[in-house]
Amino acid sequence: MDDATPVVHEQWWLAGLGTLLVWARLREHESGTAEVLDHDGRVHVYDSADTARSMLMDAEFRALDGLDEDDAAQLGVDLGSLQPPQGGSAEELRERMSQRLPGRQ
Repeated sequence: MDDATPVVHEQWWLAGLGTLLVWARLREHESGTAEVLDHDGRVHVYDSADTARSMLMDAEFRALDGLDEDDAAQLGVDLGSLQPPQGGSAEELRERMSQRLPGRQ
């Protein structure tokens, strides 16, 4: 991961990718750096949270805490049912970072 400084903020992002809903986790560190855990389980380190957010937006991800019902409908999901993935280990979390969208084959 990035460095040993504490995480001061965590934010989940999501995007539709074909028949999948893919997640990314943005963590901001006390040092000012940021890291993004992507849906493939890779960690990308950035010089700032602003840079990390820009990269996520360029990849057409949307912040979960900024989604409204219309945004969720465009993704084909119910806003109330969206929950970021959870896992007891990095491997469990990685396996849950991609989810099949309901009704899509």
